[in-house]
Amino acid sequence: MEDIKYWIWLSRVEGLNPKLLNDLLEKYNDPKVIWNKTKEELICEGLKESYANCITNNVYKKNLDNYLKYMINNNIEIITIKDKNYPDKLKVIYDPPIVLYIKGNKSILNKKAMAIIGCRECTKYGENIAKNLAYNLSFNNINVISGLAKGIDSYAHKGCLMSSGKTIAVVGCGLDRVYPIENEYLFNDIIDKGGAIISEYIVGTKPVAKNFPRRNRIISGLSDSVIVVEAKKKSGTLITVDFALEQGKNIYAIPGNIDNPNAYGTNDLIKQGAKIITNLEDILEDL
Repeated sequence: MEDIKYWIWLSRVEGLNPKLLNDLLEKYNDPKVIWNKTKEELICEGLKESYANCITNNVYKKNLDNYLKYMINNNIEIITIKDKNYPDKLKVIYDPPIVLYIKGNKSILNKKAMAIIGCRECTKYGENIAKNLAYNLSFNNINVISGLAKGIDSYAHKGCLMSSGKTIAVVGCGLDRVYPIENEYLFNDIIDKGGAIISEYIVGTKPVAKNFPRRNRIISGLSDSVIVVEAKKKSGTLITVDFALEQGKNIYAIPGNIDNPNAYGTNDLIKQGAKIITNLEDILEDL
């Protein structure tokens, strides 16, 4: 348990991107070794001064026992990239999170899964498609992953739960809060029905805008393929698609009415080579 505090500390340090954190762990192997380094040692060993300043800032070393106590009392577990149950699919992406904070069933993280993503202001058509796809995927023993956001994400989670399936929500804040707040019931229902909520962010982290593009690489990384239901021309959903393509994942898209702004992104993806979905068999054939 003492070692966990070093992982919590390292995940708290601001100003370090996931790639740099992984490079540090590759070099030093253990967060405790990094903890014990002085600023001068880190710079001497090749680290930029700005990064060395972040790592040796004592503010991040405070209150670690309080974080750990809160996590224990609220059933929040931590999976480090060195743990045997860290998701295999996530470990091989370019910049995997060094830790995952999780509430719920961690055993499902390595199971076959599809991401269902789309815009927040979705149409009734998009809602029905997301629910039906998630329902039928889970009925075929394929877990559903999304981001717990309003719109398509929420309907994907709900469709999976309607089929008594397992769904994983990847969030852009600490697990001590629910965002958006109207999804509090859904948050708890996912956990109660054998799913999981995960984040790379320590408890106390607010759902600020910069966190969500970063969390999208985890949604695609945990998935075998990605389904886009609705997306506007400049949709955050397309950031997840970019990550998925970098990670070598298949992209599927639902066609939409060309007069519907929510269909611009999906129709454009189809033009660029994403596989069009008109029924579930289009996906199951590939899987």
